[in-house]
Amino acid sequence: MANMIKMHLGKKGLTPEFIEDIKVRFKQAESVRIGLLKSSTRDREEIKQWADKIKSELGEKYTYKIIGFTIVVRKWRKARNKT
Repeated sequence: MANMIKMHLGKKGLTPEFIEDIKVRFKQAESVRIGLLKSSTRDREEIKQWADKIKSELGEKYTYKIIGFTIVVRKWRKARNKT
């Protein structure tokens, strides 16, 4: 994928400041790769909840994919129904 920015999510978890930082980064790139550090969580269900929360905060033009302990969020030109 071209134009991807990498970020890390640590022990503070998913904060409003982190979500705002994601929004700012999407002005520079079409996708953001969020690596979850061991200090954040290793619970798959919590990772899914965080990914859902990120998508709901960003809007309908965004989709995500969970690969291991990484969340890849992508911005589309039009709204998508698929997660």
